[in-house]
Amino acid sequence: MTSKELIKKYNDPKNFFNRDLSWIEFNRRVLEEALDTDMPLLEKVKFISIFHSNLDEFYMIRISGLKEQIAANVSEPTIDGLTPLAQLQKIEKTLQPLLRQVLDLWQNEVVPALKENKIDITSYDNLSDDEKKILNEYFKKEIYPVLTPLAFDPGRPFPYISNLSLSLAILVKKPNGENHFARVKVPNILPRLMQIDNIITPGKKIQTNGFFSAKFIWLGDLIKANLHMLFPGMEIVEAHRFRITRDTDIELQEDEADDLLRVIEENIRQRRFGTVVRLEVEKQMPEFMLETLMVNLQIKREDIHVFDGPLGLSDVITLYDLPVHQLKNKPFYPVIPKIFDGEEDIFTTIKQGDILLHHPYHSFNPVIDFIKEASRDPDVLAIKQTLYRVGTDSPIVRCLIEAAERGKQVAVLVELKARFDEQNNIFWARELEKVGVHVVYGLVGLKTHAKMTLVVRRETEGVKKYVHLSTGNYNTSTAKLYTDLGLFTCNEDICSDVSDIFNYLTGYSKQTEFKKLFVAPINMREKFLSCIQREIDNVKAGGQGRIIFKLNALVDPAIIGALYEASSEGVKIDLIDRGICCLIPGKDGLSENIKVISIVGRYLEHSRLFYFYNNGAEDIYLSSADMMQRNLDRRVEIAFPIEDPKLKNELLKTLIKFSLKDNVKARELCSEMKYSLHRPVDGEKKIDSQEWLMNHALKLAGKFLKPKL
Repeated sequence: MTSKELIKKYNDPKNFFNRDLSWIEFNRRVLEEALDTDMPLLEKVKFISIFHSNLDEFYMIRISGLKEQIAANVSEPTIDGLTPLAQLQKIEKTLQPLLRQVLDLWQNEVVPALKENKIDITSYDNLSDDEKKILNEYFKKEIYPVLTPLAFDPGRPFPYISNLSLSLAILVKKPNGENHFARVKVPNILPRLMQIDNIITPGKKIQTNGFFSAKFIWLGDLIKANLHMLFPGMEIVEAHRFRITRDTDIELQEDEADDLLRVIEENIRQRRFGTVVRLEVEKQMPEFMLETLMVNLQIKREDIHVFDGPLGLSDVITLYDLPVHQLKNKPFYPVIPKIFDGEEDIFTTIKQGDILLHHPYHSFNPVIDFIKEASRDPDVLAIKQTLYRVGTDSPIVRCLIEAAERGKQVAVLVELKARFDEQNNIFWARELEKVGVHVVYGLVGLKTHAKMTLVVRRETEGVKKYVHLSTGNYNTSTAKLYTDLGLFTCNEDICSDVSDIFNYLTGYSKQTEFKKLFVAPINMREKFLSCIQREIDNVKAGGQGRIIFKLNALVDPAIIGALYEASSEGVKIDLIDRGICCLIPGKDGLSENIKVISIVGRYLEHSRLFYFYNNGAEDIYLSSADMMQRNLDRRVEIAFPIEDPKLKNELLKTLIKFSLKDNVKARELCSEMKYSLHRPVDGEKKIDSQEWLMNHALKLAGKFLKPKL
């Protein structure tokens, strides 16, 4: 069936979960990691921070979009049957108990447990008089000069409040008895949690029985205690914290842009002034202050979240950097596969056969070395690369700059529209342009999300091409935190396809067919639909049908319809879907042959893998793309095949096998959009897939294998 036929056949709201409610269930699974009684304490802190960071972005992007639709009187339901207003109401109803749960976890479990481990997060009122005196002096010298009290009265307008900033709403009384509203921003250039023992005893590492000890106070607490310095001669009647979230998904009119870089810079500036979509306030804030904020921020009562505790708990991630290793997971150091142990250059190594890297179990260094060697090798003629999220200090970009300085042809596609990385990418684009790199910013209306590097090298037998393809970004930081798969190959067909795609990105091309790669938005959806249909045809012919997808999100209605069709015909389907899943599994007559699990663990599952049994001639594709309309229709994406039998077997026997056998971190989705943890049964051995893969990488590298990581 075609995409349109599949969508039409399965176009029933009962066949789809709502995308945003499914995302909330993903964030619930993040919270459940923090709730796990076996989780080390600072790992709990990390997951609490991730939960809140995720939620901030959800409001900035998804909730803001729903509110724009409501304001525009859009009442058209989505494929799951919910109108924008109905979605928003269900989202808020679902979120409220989660917000209470995470705050209760923080205040009643994590903070007391931290104190038991000599990490004391205290309040100003609980400090001794001597401690208060020292901190007040510190405030006067170090914090006071940074603060700007802003009054609000007939002569002075309501102050601008930046996105995700924490502020104090203050009621001051003049000597004549008049009350006035004022605002003080808690500056984000200072740490939210101040380690006060470093202030009280500068330079001294405080130890208790040989263990690290630290005492913290919230910066807002200290500012609140010293507001009299900011408003001399005034009475501070009361002060309460609040935090706002703005719409950051500003529409980009790139089709009318003469200079995309300039337009993106303007877009970043506009983002600061997006409409307010959420106001977080302390429970103690009085009604008149709420009214003042509501009127001036132009929000409604339903846009307010009230907390009986600290706001913006995403900031507690700073605690994770404390040198208290017994409160964290045992460290894992990525290994370099033995194939790189030899003295051959990396190009000779790649010519011996395709190489698969699985980060963060494998080090990212071979990828850096590939670019570094290409930049310095006198026989390398050209380097072409796509950059999506580069990172703040990128050795990859520095190698590209060096290559250009050495006279090589270097072409780089820098995706300026990578949300929240625009400023960083603009910086690197300019640095590359300074040394003569050919920098392009992609195609109008499309983001370039494909992860590709092409190296062209002069060799004895002629010019030869080498490529690195990946499911993840060329970012050394995220390579230690995200699970991703990368391939080195000099396969002529794949290299030819990659070369054609670069020409498509930098020049003009109407190419619609490729030898090995699936390419979005050109043919990727149709190619995957064809692979699914082949499994159906094989079952109808009396053979077996088997599909396994590992991905981050499954939203596209045509792909979902094809999977329903395959399930109805008897194809066995396993989906390892970390995040959003709009497909309903285990539903009689629709999806009884589909099982969905999600793995949320130590690392962020980010790799995308697509397996098709193909009557025993198994196909495996890796991709930068999730099965979402934005990836298949509005991004340049690739899916690349793993053809080496040894590499196929490695993926089947490790990543796929142990992800499906995971009974520690895996949660299974039921037809009511609830997830339940897999647990060992009948004496079954515990299997944590990420832990198993860490040990497997160590074993293959000949490292000391620890019994448990």
